[in-house]
Amino acid sequence: MKKEEFLVLLNRYLSGETNLEENKKLLNYYESFQTASDWDEALGSKEDLENRMLNRIQKSLKSEEVKVVPLRPFYTRTSFKVAIAASVAMLISITLLFNTKDAPQGTVTVAVNKNILIGTDKATLTLEDGSVIALEKGKEYETGKVSSNGEKLVYNSQNKSKAIANNLLTIPRGGQFFVQLADSTKVWLNSESQLKYPIAFVDGETRQVELLYGEAYFEVSPSTKHKGSRFKVKTQMQNVEVIGTEFNIKAYKDESSIYTTLVKGKVAIDNAKQKEFLEPNEQSRISRNSTEIAISKVDVYNEISWRKGLFVFKGMPLKDIAKVLSRWYDVDIVFADPALGNVKFNGVLNKNQKLEEILTTIKNINFINAYEIKDHKVIIK
Repeated sequence: MKKEEFLVLLNRYLSGETNLEENKKLLNYYESFQTASDWDEALGSKEDLENRMLNRIQKSLKSEEVKVVPLRPFYTRTSFKVAIAASVAMLISITLLFNTKDAPQGTVTVAVNKNILIGTDKATLTLEDGSVIALEKGKEYETGKVSSNGEKLVYNSQNKSKAIANNLLTIPRGGQFFVQLADSTKVWLNSESQLKYPIAFVDGETRQVELLYGEAYFEVSPSTKHKGSRFKVKTQMQNVEVIGTEFNIKAYKDESSIYTTLVKGKVAIDNAKQKEFLEPNEQSRISRNSTEIAISKVDVYNEISWRKGLFVFKGMPLKDIAKVLSRWYDVDIVFADPALGNVKFNGVLNKNQKLEEILTTIKNINFINAYEIKDHKVIIK
């Protein structure tokens, strides 16, 4: 985007004249800016511009005018409104638009095909007897214990059998799915994930499920509703005992660490050699090469944005972004020059965008020179 084009679009935004696509374009650019030491005086007074933008965003939030990415009902929530305001305030570092650092330069070319599909709700359900049921939009499945409309799976909370069977829910690349367990615990599963769980729970006994791999967001039904039954999530390297209600676990097979992020309540992380408690806005990290549980503060919004239909990349290397996109679009992404994988990118992007749109956004800000899509392989150049 040229400076003149940006200024015109910015002024139209501040006047409330931009449309949805233009707002989305601005947000993509805003989130792609990195800190620059010098302010470009051609943009006018830094303080004045920031105040105008904040006044504009406050008015927009009150009237719900600006919905940069067309997803509901998430954008009515306070957490996102704060995120939007923060994103807009980042304009004060906008000089990167005109002086991108550490970005490759050269001829810009793009080659694509139309075989790459946007991820959608789909999963396979494996029953105790080994039967496999495909779950996807447009297909209904129902027994006396569980029902699905193709977009979610809901278990019958009245099933109290002592002989409890386990089911396995597998989410492929290019998929996501929601399941409500028999105790009313809600679980959102990200692409390339697998969850093992009982089809019923016994009040008073520990409720345990196992995230075999992948990423899942849990909203746990409190123990007070189940005669004090504790809830535990087992992964390959840790056990998570739930004292509160909402948290996210990321335990992908191709990543070197397991991350647990607490949103609400309290959880205990135990790996047999160490036990730590998480407070809201904290994240634990366990490396596959170490037994230490490291705790740090995080921006929860960034960590759970996948469940809200967004990709939020904050200073993330392109090689890590490639893993996220590979899972959602079911493609393989490689770099013609491995050094490109270390280039860091900031951005907020819609999961309902086509892969080409996301790659073009990254390319337009000169983070990459070109990309090529052949069948289900993307080559970044």
